[in-house]
Amino acid sequence: MRKLSLVIAVLFIVSCNELQQVVNQLPQSTTIGNEEIANGLKAALDRGITKQVSKLTQTDGFYKNDLVKILLPEELQKVDKTLRDIGLTSLADEGLKVLNRAAEDAVSEATPIFVGAIKDMTFNDAKTILLGDDKAATTFLSNKTTTTLYQKFNPVIKSSFTKVGADKVWSSLINRYNAIPLTKNVNPDLTDYVTTEALDGVFTMIAVEEKEIRTKISSRNTELLRKVFALQD
Repeated sequence: MRKLSLVIAVLFIVSCNELQQVVNQLPQSTTIGNEEIANGLKAALDRGITKQVSKLTQTDGFYKNDLVKILLPEELQKVDKTLRDIGLTSLADEGLKVLNRAAEDAVSEATPIFVGAIKDMTFNDAKTILLGDDKAATTFLSNKTTTTLYQKFNPVIKSSFTKVGADKVWSSLINRYNAIPLTKNVNPDLTDYVTTEALDGVFTMIAVEEKEIRTKISSRNTELLRKVFALQD
């Protein structure tokens, strides 16, 4: 009987046709075809999006999640410290919170873009993902969607700044800082910064779910996921 570990080694060097021949030689109980492999990977990605990305859209989805919480860019860290030093801690706290609120507001735009990328996944994509590292599926999504997501997120973040009051908070915060004697005026591009940080947060949470499915058999909650990911165990 061929051990699955031997199959994994072979998969790295065979073509799709050869892969199918190897799969066909497995015992009947472990036989799995191209379509099932691709569908299993799609199911895993769907789960990651549903379970993890949806959390980011909730209030405090970013702000109270240490994995993805958006901190201040380097050029604003001195603003934050200076305002706290002169007793404006609450204003500094609010400035940080509204950046995260804008990200939470925008993330819902990601789901349909991810769904499109998953739908277009080929068997070759699935094979590469299955045999890759703990972030192979996340990397696939990142490569396929980052440009589109940025273009979609950026105007939403800009709109969200107004919606959650971030524009007013940061206008007040920066004006206060710039009025302090002996400080150098700042005027950062917060829309670009928060857009990039929000994207990083999305992929971070997908990676969390992907690693769990790959490393914890108990996380494979469907027969299809158990069959597919058994090939990489």
